[in-house]
Amino acid sequence: MTRKLTRRQFAAGTAASAALLAGSAPFNIVRAQGAKLKIGSIHPRSGFQAQLGIACQRGIDIAPRVLKMMGMGADIEIMSADTESNVDVARSRAEKLINDGANVLIGAFDSGQSAAIAQVAEQKGVPYIINVAAAPQITEQGYKFVFRNFPTAPMLVGDGLNLMKGVFEKSGITPKTAVFMHVNDTFGQAMAGAIKAMAPRFNLPFQIVETIAYDPQAKDLSVEIAKAKATGAEMLMPVTRLNDAILMVREMVKQRWEPKIVMSPGAPGFYENQFYKTLGKFSNYLLTNVPWYNPRSPITQKLLDEFTKSYKGELFELNVGFSFEAVMIAVDSFTRAKSTGGKELADAIRQTRIENHVMAGGVLQFNEKGQNVNVKSVTLQNLDQRPKVVLPLDISEDNLTLPMPGWSKR
Repeated sequence: MTRKLTRRQFAAGTAASAALLAGSAPFNIVRAQGAKLKIGSIHPRSGFQAQLGIACQRGIDIAPRVLKMMGMGADIEIMSADTESNVDVARSRAEKLINDGANVLIGAFDSGQSAAIAQVAEQKGVPYIINVAAAPQITEQGYKFVFRNFPTAPMLVGDGLNLMKGVFEKSGITPKTAVFMHVNDTFGQAMAGAIKAMAPRFNLPFQIVETIAYDPQAKDLSVEIAKAKATGAEMLMPVTRLNDAILMVREMVKQRWEPKIVMSPGAPGFYENQFYKTLGKFSNYLLTNVPWYNPRSPITQKLLDEFTKSYKGELFELNVGFSFEAVMIAVDSFTRAKSTGGKELADAIRQTRIENHVMAGGVLQFNEKGQNVNVKSVTLQNLDQRPKVVLPLDISEDNLTLPMPGWSKR
């Protein structure tokens, strides 16, 4: 139910918000009167990507409570749909959400599913905020209703390769050879294309001696790991999802392949809670260069506190952070547009400028293609069976540990 505010109530709420954020004012808050924003959250909550989609949904679900604490209260209804980890289902669920009255769509973690949803949103004139999905072509179509608060594959690779140099310099260990292993889905192929195109420009000290692609739904990676081990490479560069990341490490332990460094140039898998629960001590010391939350941001702390209360035993990670920010973008735009109309909301999203937010990087804003180009990656290392920022040093949580101890020495 929407409550009409008196001038005194509005002033009191504004003052309380300012105090809550300790003098920081990231938003010019104007409440939309007499309207409800219906947000369609569309993610894979069943199928092989279920755990990742569920993590995104958690960020969506707690966002209204945290935003209210920040002074961004609005009348919001979350409408959720499951893509079942399937592109065609994603398309049909997007259409149903819009037909059922969704004013904004948020999703979908997977690039292939996100591309399908983008086509529907653009056709229907409903703003679509991509929380997680990296295939660059999504924001290269000239869409007017599609916005992405997540790096493209070339952005991920560029940051990832630069951070690799930082890891080598800080650790004193520079590999001469590497194997690149990647899932062969839309995201994995985009990453492979970006690495092939960009790596020569970075003057990397190592040579990629083998590239191995595989199905993200594979049940066995023994052949792929044997092929990688046979190269004698000193570093493994994997682009994974969750289930295959677990299979990959299990097979490395089984075959006793112990490269000096295992470092992803930017992909899910290694930092997921199920990865730690399943692999235990074997999950430690792996590295991922990936966009991540800023652990020193006061808004991150508010979100983390609420997440910990709501989801005991679960891991707060990037899927939660980017999903929360997607809702924050939608609500911020709604309060400025004072409308649930597609064009009005899209115009407001296009004017987004949020300086204080959760994820690492600069001002949250979109360019003419609807892409936030200010998102930055960090280097995570799995230490004590959880991901910790080790680079850049200004937001680091722990020290880098290399070379990786052998599997039998843990």
